[in-house]
Amino acid sequence: MERIRIYDTTLRDGMQAEGISFSLDDKLAIAKHLDKLGFDYIEGGYASSNQKEMQFFLGAEKLGLKSAKIAGFGNTRRADATCQTDVSLNAILACKTPVATLVGKCWDLHVTEVLRCSLEDNVKICAESVQYMKSKGLEVIFDAEHFFDGHKKNPAYAMKVLAAVVEAKADVIALCETNGGCLPNEVYEITKAVKQKFGKISLGIHCHNDTDCAVANSLAAVHAGARHVQGTINGLGERTGNANLCTIIPNLALKMGYEVLSPDKIKMLAETSRFVSEIANLSPASNMPYVGESAFAHKAGLHVDALRKNKTTYEHIDPALVGNERRFLISELSGKANVLAKLEKANIAQDKVLAKKILDEVQNLENKGYQFETAEASFELLVKKIMGTYKPFFKLEKFHITVEKNTDGRMVSHATVKLTVDGTTEHVVSEGDGPVDALYSALSKSLERFYPNISQMHLIDYKVRIVNPAAATAAITRVIIETRDKDAVWGTVGVSENIIDASWQALVDSVEYKLLKDGLTPKGSK
Repeated sequence: MERIRIYDTTLRDGMQAEGISFSLDDKLAIAKHLDKLGFDYIEGGYASSNQKEMQFFLGAEKLGLKSAKIAGFGNTRRADATCQTDVSLNAILACKTPVATLVGKCWDLHVTEVLRCSLEDNVKICAESVQYMKSKGLEVIFDAEHFFDGHKKNPAYAMKVLAAVVEAKADVIALCETNGGCLPNEVYEITKAVKQKFGKISLGIHCHNDTDCAVANSLAAVHAGARHVQGTINGLGERTGNANLCTIIPNLALKMGYEVLSPDKIKMLAETSRFVSEIANLSPASNMPYVGESAFAHKAGLHVDALRKNKTTYEHIDPALVGNERRFLISELSGKANVLAKLEKANIAQDKVLAKKILDEVQNLENKGYQFETAEASFELLVKKIMGTYKPFFKLEKFHITVEKNTDGRMVSHATVKLTVDGTTEHVVSEGDGPVDALYSALSKSLERFYPNISQMHLIDYKVRIVNPAAATAAITRVIIETRDKDAVWGTVGVSENIIDASWQALVDSVEYKLLKDGLTPKGSK
């Protein structure tokens, strides 16, 4: 098994994605997690860009990283400066990292139109910059910017730049598909040509996703001889993003047979994907290969029936290999096999009569506007109700909500909830940012005395959809709520012509699921 080295640039290239801004603490937390995963390199940021980047490098020294080397990123020297006086090179040295990643021009268009210097001067700039950083004892990775476009337009010049930095003793030459416009066959042929010309030089690949080929292009480069792969977690990056390491790594290890990360580290990929999404304040892409919530989710009854007999029928790998899990979705498209699979997962005895009753009720409810694909907690409660094992944790007497707008324009919502738990009445008033927030706050406060672990849960998402928009203001509203505690995330659903009533249904299901999940029973039940 040949070794592929993984170079992560989430903290630099990933930060260039629209809407992404990691704090210093965010960057340090991500670096620590990627080191735990076993990555070889973590690019910390553009050393000379701002003070926060420098603070990261100083903070990274104290993390005690065990596997990853921190790389400082910067440009080759300016045409009007020496290496000793260049701001970018000296900023990298000030980072005190063991690795310097230098980006240099390989497309003659960029040399003449952007740098505005001669082609020969650019070759000299790249070589001298590499030599200078090597003289300071650093490992040097040369990012050959726009190499593929440059090679297509002027292959002799693109190769001349590489020859200069190879002679200057660069440790790695990373070929950059900067504009993201190449297809895999082009990347393969050009990478192969470089490998044939420079032989034993350590060759890398850095792809962007403008044609949705960044992963395929990275794998094509590996086929052609690259053994150093750059990318980001979840494919974060400028424009349409960078090559997604969460897809590249399992493809390299599980499909192509390369040594990348150990199997126990590959099992952390799904967790890593969600971790970075959470820090970036992004909703995870559910359809992401390998690590997405829907990557091993099955809805069609035919598929589920086959999967229950043999898992390889509709899954290309065991989801556990990447830390993911198999999910059987329940909807009006489901068959009995979907319900039986759900019962099997919940350790409920297989009962085709029960499965038929559940399926009929699901189809009936979905005709009314319910949806259980993302509300599996509500589905589990529905099963208990059909089986006759459901017992409520409380009884609602009434709730009342007011919304006021003050003269200064401030909106204030109050909710009053009156309910009974084991013969004891609770009557609570609570304020919130909106009517649903106030209602949830009042419900929680009403129950905390009886079920203290309610305080561990909090709502993380709230979605509203009008099921029959033609009915206008009298339309049926579906509310999906996502809730989290210290070790799980779950979804619940409510449907009503009244959005508050639909929200209440979803809130009640969320609370009751939490209590059942924690192994509690209703107060006063035998």
